[in-house]
Amino acid sequence: MQSDAAGLDAFKETLDRIGATHVHIGIFDPDGQLRVKRVERAKAEKLLAGGYPFCDVLYNWDIAEETFGGGAYRDVEGRLFPETVRAWPFEGQEAVCIADYSAAFGERSARNQLLRQLDKAQAMGFSVHSAFEFEFFLLDEDAASLRAGGFADPKHYALANRTYSLETLATEQPLLSGLEEMTRALGIGMDALHTELGPGCLEVPLTHAEGVKAADDAALFKNFAKSYFRRNGLTACFMSKLKETLSGQSGHLHVSLRDAEGRPVFSDLNDPDRLSDTARHFIGGLVTLMPELLALCAQTVNAYRRMVPGMWAPTHASWGIQNRTVAARVMNDSPSATRVEFRVPSADTNPHAALAMCLGAGLWGIENRIEPGAPSEGDLHAEGAAEGAALPMDLGEAARRLRASDRARAIFGDVFVEGFADARRHEYETYLRHVSAWERERYLEVV
Repeated sequence: MQSDAAGLDAFKETLDRIGATHVHIGIFDPDGQLRVKRVERAKAEKLLAGGYPFCDVLYNWDIAEETFGGGAYRDVEGRLFPETVRAWPFEGQEAVCIADYSAAFGERSARNQLLRQLDKAQAMGFSVHSAFEFEFFLLDEDAASLRAGGFADPKHYALANRTYSLETLATEQPLLSGLEEMTRALGIGMDALHTELGPGCLEVPLTHAEGVKAADDAALFKNFAKSYFRRNGLTACFMSKLKETLSGQSGHLHVSLRDAEGRPVFSDLNDPDRLSDTARHFIGGLVTLMPELLALCAQTVNAYRRMVPGMWAPTHASWGIQNRTVAARVMNDSPSATRVEFRVPSADTNPHAALAMCLGAGLWGIENRIEPGAPSEGDLHAEGAAEGAALPMDLGEAARRLRASDRARAIFGDVFVEGFADARRHEYETYLRHVSAWERERYLEVV
């Protein structure tokens, strides 16, 4: 981060360039939702210089904004990150800037944990380059119609959509071009846009970026895409599994490392798999720690609906070369593009937590020279998991394993691990109290 004086000067220069009269200051909550206050420019500059106190309720309530665990709900110390200022993509000469909690309370933040892992990577001689890709459904619903229907059977947009459909892209070009214009205004690159399996299903791979920007881009994309489609009378759905008859929605993460001179370090053309020892050890760490860290990238009850056989999603820790059935897929088409595609995260993942998890496990693997074993070559969906490799089957088990993990605590600290795991446990217990329509239909007349 820049020095205070230099940061304030850069902040003002960026706001001048944008012509911003107001700034939307946002903190990402544990579920990746951007919680925003809109202030006049002069106040934003004052908050940058003097600190940004913000209510601690973000870590004392759940995704439904129901409090748990108690607390005074006080304002705690926070700060703005001046290097994150971007143009607001809608009406008006306005800007958006990322902030976060600081001091001891800030240890709860997934974004702050990611910054620590990036600092660790730099100390080890690496820069981190990554990108997310998201699948999501477009629903022909607005907030009112979803509630009127009880969220039971939402109507889809682009009903005739097919995978890689020319027809959908052609007929919906104005809508989709508007999405691209919005992301461009935010400084986010869209590497591509294509349709996926299911009615109204789209996939957007984002352009790779260095450091925290990749996770910031991903989190901002999700938040602003939902706003963009709502402004057009639609709903963008990033749930892992919307319905049992539809495919799951992924949030795959691509990661690579470079050295101080910017050279890729995952490639070795003399290796039979064209992988360096650094890459193997990174993969070894990721595969080894994946089962106990899973809650960090799969933080909703719904995420586990996707990680079942037949859903094109991993069910156990594994890796392979160009194998789409494994959890960590190596893409080694060229030395400069050699990377690991972490295929476990769903579309509902918190990008900062997912990248912190992947990077933390990978760096741990490099430090400890963890070998990943032989790459899997067959259909992992049809094979059973090796001993210890099975992923937790639900959020409750994943939260328990995270909280019990000494290695997670060593990487991320007790405060973060316990706070995150306890919040996930609360989410799971809230789900356990729910009685579904499926249960009534299946048992009401029979048992």
